[in-house]
Amino acid sequence: MAYWLVKSEPGDWSWDNQLAVEYEPWDGVRNFQAQKNMRAMKNGDKVFFYHSGKAKEIVGICEVVREGYPDPDDETNRFCLVDLKAIQSVTPISLASIKSEAQLQDIALVRQPRLSVMPIDEEAWHIILNIQPIQ
Repeated sequence: MAYWLVKSEPGDWSWDNQLAVEYEPWDGVRNFQAQKNMRAMKNGDKVFFYHSGKAKEIVGICEVVREGYPDPDDETNRFCLVDLKAIQSVTPISLASIKSEAQLQDIALVRQPRLSVMPIDEEAWHIILNIQPIQ
């Protein structure tokens, strides 16, 4: 199993939207590095759901329930979708809390803040899950 993080503007697609559906195609990703990451996702992989924009926090965990398949809205056939299913809400984990952890300074969320789909190594995944909110 691998671990990932996907970002969404809450005004476009929020965690509440994700919870309200059985599963949802993750669409609109046009960055080639993010697309490469989506193509690497496998069924059963776990995915942090991150609210970008003003919130800047992880708010839930999804599971990949359908691996990369062609985006029907892409006439060029260069882009894919994956289907994600919400499996668990989490106490919000802020970007500030993540950045305060010395062991997380090399993850893509810190190094490449504009990337919308990124891998999270297993050690970082567990560190993030155990972060206590900054008061």
